[in-house]
Amino acid sequence: MESKKVVSFKSLNKTVGKFSLKERTFLIPQMNRIGGHLLAATFRGFGIQAKVMDTYKGLDLGKEYTSGKECYPCQITTGDILYFMKKEKERLGEAFDPDDYIYFMPESSGPCRFGMYNKYQRIILDSLPDLNRLKIGSLTTDDGYSLSGLIDSERVSDLRRSSYFSVVVADILDRLLWRIRPYEREPGSTDAFIEHSMHRMEDAFEKHGPGKKFDQILDEMEIIIKEGKDLVDPAIPKKPLIGMVGEIYVRSHVHANQDIIRLLERYGGEVVNASIAEWMNYTSYDRLRDAKIAFRLSMKQLRFGLMKEHLKKIFGYGSELYYQEFRQKKVYDRLAAQIGIVRDHKVGHLEEVLRENDLFSFDAGTEACLSIPGIVEYAREGFNGVVNVYPFTCMPSTITSSIIKPMMEQLDIPYLDTPYDASIQPGREAAIRTFMYQAHQHFNQHGRKAA
Repeated sequence: MESKKVVSFKSLNKTVGKFSLKERTFLIPQMNRIGGHLLAATFRGFGIQAKVMDTYKGLDLGKEYTSGKECYPCQITTGDILYFMKKEKERLGEAFDPDDYIYFMPESSGPCRFGMYNKYQRIILDSLPDLNRLKIGSLTTDDGYSLSGLIDSERVSDLRRSSYFSVVVADILDRLLWRIRPYEREPGSTDAFIEHSMHRMEDAFEKHGPGKKFDQILDEMEIIIKEGKDLVDPAIPKKPLIGMVGEIYVRSHVHANQDIIRLLERYGGEVVNASIAEWMNYTSYDRLRDAKIAFRLSMKQLRFGLMKEHLKKIFGYGSELYYQEFRQKKVYDRLAAQIGIVRDHKVGHLEEVLRENDLFSFDAGTEACLSIPGIVEYAREGFNGVVNVYPFTCMPSTITSSIIKPMMEQLDIPYLDTPYDASIQPGREAAIRTFMYQAHQHFNQHGRKAA
């Protein structure tokens, strides 16, 4: 795959966007391992050939085609797709055809560089003669990650709802892992159990997802939680509770963050990471919020056609957000109390937290809207420390740090920034060890209130 000078640039509306997934292999980058696999299983249940790509094996390729100034996840995902296609070409030989695949790379609007990943990767793919026909399937926060155009229109709603449900269940499985592993009887047993459980849930989503038989899926999850409780050694005392926030990819990708949760556990912590469903809820909430603002403006201007258009959006995004929060609450109501899994924050409540002390505004957007009030809530809920995980030079997380650090000092709650790139920082473990020493001190003085 030798790169040649780019002499033309294919129109983004031809090679990046929403494409039918019929008879194509849908390639999903691995951000959160469990979430990616359950999402792929859900898509397969709807007849889509979805596959989660191996991750981090192509990092050298990612570095080769980037300058280092890009966001770290851009390097990783660029390497993932180039590595996967290289291996497919080696496996299939003459039968290899990039038209047989669609590479999934969503985007967001606003100042975050995530919105430019697929454009930059399009330039790279167009520079490689054997990959310039590979399409990039992109969903955007501009329409709340609508799935229209990927599948037959009459099945779009079912696919979206089943996909969202898979995200919530994946969050539960992740939190089950973090809840059990610090207290496991036998080292390594929790990792093996959760890996096996993930495959069980893949089968459940592939079988029951298309029919939205969510109760049957939760039946299997209940069995998994009951089995997981047997791995816990009740003689091990409670440990300091650490909240984690930050940029969604790096905080979810164990290679990108150098398995920071396991490291925090090694030094005596129990960790709760912000969920993936929280981001999904935020995109729907933010679109609803934008539609309400636009409606009020069009009403002032007496533009009745626009009022009608924005009312339709308010109803659509409002219904979607209501469904997502309702479905998420039902899942946590049924499963969380069985083993003490921490619940998610409602996005509307997080905006209220920001307004209380005028900390930040949803008008600015980005994950800082979730991280800043999320940290405040962790503090109120009795967590013993908070870690902010993000790519080096990430603007939203840097904003979060600048606002939150003085607050955490006033509250006397340990706080740690952990920016990551492809390098190994020799002082990172010492910083985490020091942070955990402070978290233990806070725990000994104040205990922990959260589950």
